[in-house]
Amino acid sequence: MIELTPMAAGKLRELRGDDPTRAFLRVYVAGRSCCGMQYGLSFDEQAEGDDAVSEAEGIKVAIDSQSLPYCEGAVVDYVQADLGEGFVVRNERFSGGGCSCGR
Repeated sequence: MIELTPMAAGKLRELRGDDPTRAFLRVYVAGRSCCGMQYGLSFDEQAEGDDAVSEAEGIKVAIDSQSLPYCEGAVVDYVQADLGEGFVVRNERFSGGGCSCGR
């Protein structure tokens, strides 16, 4: 379904802590650009009825039914670079490839 790198899983565990309102990592499609899908991440207290639920690296993951086809094969990573740090979601199945903006 979806993969979390060890770096992403570690940061998510740090952010989640023991807060029961952060029991699930919700992954969803937030839009589409010329470079591919744009994904969103948030914490949720519980999964909804139509969510696909799985576990990756000890993190419970919930994906709504509309986002699920676009999340299959996605990898969530946490990157640190000179300009900042944050989560990145990559999915080779839906990358734009050949984007004119140079991404």
